[in-house]
Amino acid sequence: MIRTEHLYKRYPGSGDTLQDVNLHVRQGEYAAVVGPSGSGKSTLMNILGCLDAPTSGSYFLRGRDVSALSEKELSRIRGEEIGFVFQGFQLLPRLTAAENAALPLLLCGMPRPDRIRRAEELLTQVGLGHRLHHRPSQLSGGQQQRVAIARALARDPAFILADEPTGNLDPVSTGDVLALLDQLNRQGRTIVLITHDEKVARRAGRQVCIADGKLTEICPN
Repeated sequence: MIRTEHLYKRYPGSGDTLQDVNLHVRQGEYAAVVGPSGSGKSTLMNILGCLDAPTSGSYFLRGRDVSALSEKELSRIRGEEIGFVFQGFQLLPRLTAAENAALPLLLCGMPRPDRIRRAEELLTQVGLGHRLHHRPSQLSGGQQQRVAIARALARDPAFILADEPTGNLDPVSTGDVLALLDQLNRQGRTIVLITHDEKVARRAGRQVCIADGKLTEICPN
C-alpha cells in the first residue's frame, strides 16, 4: 500500500529533517509512527499525505510513485486516496455533523441527497447516528473526532492517515476514538497513526519509531 525508498527531506538553512527513510505499510495494516517533538514524524506525515514532497527518494502509493507529481495530481490523490484525521478535528462550525462528513463528496460533485445519505451511513457507523444535525459546538471532543473520521471515510480512501488524533481528547474520549480505529482496521482499513504517545502507539499492530529523522526500529506488538 505504502512504500518509501531512501527518503530525504531538507529545508533551506537546516540539516536533514528526514534521513534515508524506508517504510513499508501493507494493505490492511495498522501502523503507528511514534516519536517525540522534532523527531521528523510530522514531516513524514506531510509526505505520506502528499502535502509536501521529499527532497530526494521515492514514495509509492499503491504501486505508483507520487514523489514528483504535479500539484494538481497530488491534490487529486489527497482527495481520493487519503482520508485525513487531524488533532484539531478541522470541522466547519456552521455545518452540521452530516454536512461536515459530506464535505469531500460535495467537492467531488456528488448530488446533495446522495452525499447526505452517505454521510448519515458513515456517522451511524461511527456511533453518531443520533447526532446528525448537531453542530461541532454541540458535540464533545470525542464526538467531533468521530465526525472527522466519518468525513475521512467518505470517499472510501486507500488509507486513513491520523495525525495525533487523540491529542486534544480526555482519557475516555481517547479510548473511544482508539476503539473506533481498531474496529475500522478489523474491517480491513489501512491506518497510519502519527503520535508522540507510546501508549496510543501500542494500539497499532506495528510501531515504527522515529528519532532525529531516522526510523530507529520497527517493533511489532
